[in-house]
Amino acid sequence: MKKIIVTGCNGQLGRAVNEYYKNAPDISFVNTDVGELDITDIDAVMKLAREVKPYAIVNCAAFTAVDACETQYEKAFAINAIGPRNLAIAARETGAKLMHISTDYVFDGQGTRPYVETDRPDPRSAYGSTKLAGEEFVRQFADRFFILRTAWLYGDGKNFAKTMLNLAQTHDTVRVVRDQFGSPTSTVELTKAIAALLFTENYGIFHATCEGSCSWADFAAEIFRLAGKTTKVEGITTEEYGSPTPRPAYSVLDNRMFRLTTDFTFADWHDAIAVYLKNL
Repeated sequence: MKKIIVTGCNGQLGRAVNEYYKNAPDISFVNTDVGELDITDIDAVMKLAREVKPYAIVNCAAFTAVDACETQYEKAFAINAIGPRNLAIAARETGAKLMHISTDYVFDGQGTRPYVETDRPDPRSAYGSTKLAGEEFVRQFADRFFILRTAWLYGDGKNFAKTMLNLAQTHDTVRVVRDQFGSPTSTVELTKAIAALLFTENYGIFHATCEGSCSWADFAAEIFRLAGKTTKVEGITTEEYGSPTPRPAYSVLDNRMFRLTTDFTFADWHDAIAVYLKNL
């Protein structure tokens, strides 16, 4: 029986991982969220790891409130950087693998082609810089690790797709940013990617998003189309939207390492959102 510690088990990705493996006969999950384990507390992390002696640790925990990271930098750094550091130290001591989830925000978002894993990170926000620090700690302290950078994630929880559907109940038109581009990614697809790596020795940094790209306005329009909503999308600029945080204008990731080192292929974002809405 392989024991796997999952942090952030009540988040969108943590739920998807549990759902994916719910009938696996040879896997036992030790699910933790902030109530069960404070990943910023090295002693608590080490105590749990020594008790469980896990095959792997899957870190789905993060402080993802992008705007709040700007005003609560110490909290963001503790959760997004110190937490992964502690998990990496625990993984190394117990011989566990570490699966760590990172973000497109580690790049500057000013590119004109999809970012590959070897492109130089250059975060422009507190969220991005704390997540990059987490990556660096994982690389420094873990012996066997996978870092998966994903983007525009949606699943069982609060997300863009559900927000749009809720707005469609009361609005004939919604205003959505048209000049930010990325790859909407379902937690189901990301979980499949985790599964494609977790029991291998294929370590390193991987980009992990659904194939294809669009703007937020395009994404909203596709959600409404698939859901049979008549709500119209009015595309606006990032400047018109207004945000205290620098948002990546272009954060499309190229899943090159998955393509070249595995047999796994992400679904196209159109297909993934169609499946998601059908199952809602």
